[in-house]
Amino acid sequence: MPAVALPQRRLANAIRALAMDAVQQANSGHPGAPMGMADIAEVLWRGVLKHNPKTPQWINRDRFVLSNGHGSMLQYALLHLTGYDLSIDDLKQFRQLHSRTPGHPEYGYTVGVETTTGPLGQGLANAVGFALAEKTLAAQFNRDGFNVIDHHTYCFLGDGCLMEGISHEVSSLAGTLKLGKLIAFYDDNGISIDGEVEGWFTDNTAQRFAAYGWQVIGQIDGHDSEAIRAAIVSAHADTTRPTLIICKTVIGCGSPNKQGKEDCHGAPLGAAEIVATREAMGWEYGAFEVPEDIYEAWDCSVKGDVLEKNWQGQFDAYQKAHPELAQELTRRLKGELPASFELQAKAYIQEVANKGETIASRKASQNALNAFGPLLPELLGGSADLAGSNLTLWKGCHGIQENPAGNYVFYGVREFGMSAIMNGIALHGGFIPYGATFLIFMEYARNAVRMSALMKQRVIYVFTHDSIGLGEDGPTHQPIEQLASLRGTPNMSVWRPADAVESAVAWLSALQKNNGPSSLVFSRQNLAHLERDALQLDNISRGAYTLVEETGVLEAIIIATGSEIELAVRAQQALTAQGKGVRVVSMPCIDVFMAQDVAYRNKVLPPEVRARVAVEASYADYWYKFVGLDGKVIGMTTFGESAPIKDLYQHFGITVDAVVEAVNSLS
Repeated sequence: MPAVALPQRRLANAIRALAMDAVQQANSGHPGAPMGMADIAEVLWRGVLKHNPKTPQWINRDRFVLSNGHGSMLQYALLHLTGYDLSIDDLKQFRQLHSRTPGHPEYGYTVGVETTTGPLGQGLANAVGFALAEKTLAAQFNRDGFNVIDHHTYCFLGDGCLMEGISHEVSSLAGTLKLGKLIAFYDDNGISIDGEVEGWFTDNTAQRFAAYGWQVIGQIDGHDSEAIRAAIVSAHADTTRPTLIICKTVIGCGSPNKQGKEDCHGAPLGAAEIVATREAMGWEYGAFEVPEDIYEAWDCSVKGDVLEKNWQGQFDAYQKAHPELAQELTRRLKGELPASFELQAKAYIQEVANKGETIASRKASQNALNAFGPLLPELLGGSADLAGSNLTLWKGCHGIQENPAGNYVFYGVREFGMSAIMNGIALHGGFIPYGATFLIFMEYARNAVRMSALMKQRVIYVFTHDSIGLGEDGPTHQPIEQLASLRGTPNMSVWRPADAVESAVAWLSALQKNNGPSSLVFSRQNLAHLERDALQLDNISRGAYTLVEETGVLEAIIIATGSEIELAVRAQQALTAQGKGVRVVSMPCIDVFMAQDVAYRNKVLPPEVRARVAVEASYADYWYKFVGLDGKVIGMTTFGESAPIKDLYQHFGITVDAVVEAVNSLS
């Protein structure tokens, strides 16, 4: 084919031209990274990457992650040129409202984009998650002669990604776990937004990654196709270590007056410089114009179709030899729960209700995992060095560091890294990841938690030690504002259960939710069992329900969650003895409750009843949305203190007497 004879630099220049044209038209964006990494991308995407543009979700495709997501036009140009459903008109709409080419790659917007990147370093973390998922899924399902799960994860990253602390967290773990199919290309151009990085980034990157247990290749010339190709061959040859290929590049390569400078990092080249760049590159075509011979040379559809058909033949043979395994793998990759799971889970919830144990909700969570875990082989759990406190290890757990086919990751003290890796695991498919830490340390993980919600991924966060009830560890470990922060995150479901029954329901709800993450918030201290009838038991899953009915005419409502429910019930009993008609509403999950129909919400919280008191040992101001400005909130307005739990609740006025007084002041 004529395309074979085309110079690789000319093929890479198609990326450069499209990137500078799109950024110029948008008058916004980052042309420097796409132009600088174009030669690396050409070698990888045309000659190495295993993918099929016509079947973007093919199970055994290689995963590609652009961690330096500000260079999004690099990825869009690659997708367009190789034959994905991304047109030249889509590229012309770069960074425009509702376009398929947003400013940073966004999962779900653009076909072929595997993950949302932009917050630097998190793409690398997602890539570690992809590689971890591939290795574990392969160990669970591959059999002799049938490597049905067998692909690589490739990640582009820049100086900024390596400056972010998360890069240390995840790269260290990747080396420890020997993720040999993870290959990262470091765009070592020496430039960031503020200029030459030598003033603030002088790490010996090669030694750093070697210390992590990575194979390090380079520096190589990132504009030398043969050197790039040889580096990839060496990366593939080492199957026990992830590989970092250090590519020395020139940012904005091709621009005669701006290459190598911060001027081209995050701003259009300008009309005059684009003319000069076209001339310097020998690019004789107009804006957004790509000649047919270049399109033909770039098109990966035929090759991709052959790759997929060859794999499908292998999978068909695998299906005949191992029908049950094939069926299970297909189910898991579709993200479907076993058909019988909901029925079995509800039977377990009824058992918990019948048993009526007074236990910490973190222990109730572990009990739920022991019940649900054997039913869900797709569970891939973990904890940030707190497994014994978070109680996320259940009887069937096996660490993947000892058994690649296991189901538990010991993440170490890496809350941020853990959360971002879980995003990669969820995006890969085949697993439902859950990971745990103390609620207060959600703050370390916050941006990755946000990314779970932004991408609507089924990631389950287990947050224990949920309030000042932590006690003697003091304010550094006592969460105050974290619940409000999580509840304010779109697409996030936040459950704070009041006892073992609500804890089991929370787990079921999180497992069934396939359009976003869930945060399960559990107590350190024991919580009393609450009696419920069948209707109340069913209504837990609706996010809020009437736990204790009023006697006589309804005069006031007490709303509470978690460990404060018991306190609310005792206050209601005292008020009933005074002749007041008071209701207790348990509200374990606010977003689920707010998604219910108006009739149900008004039944639980009649709008005409304005005498309302909310009780929760966390940030008080959040609750005014339910009690109104004329209601009262018993909660926290300061940080905590170090003291035994009983002393803390008394000190901060979160008491039965305080609730009784608040209700009496309103009704």
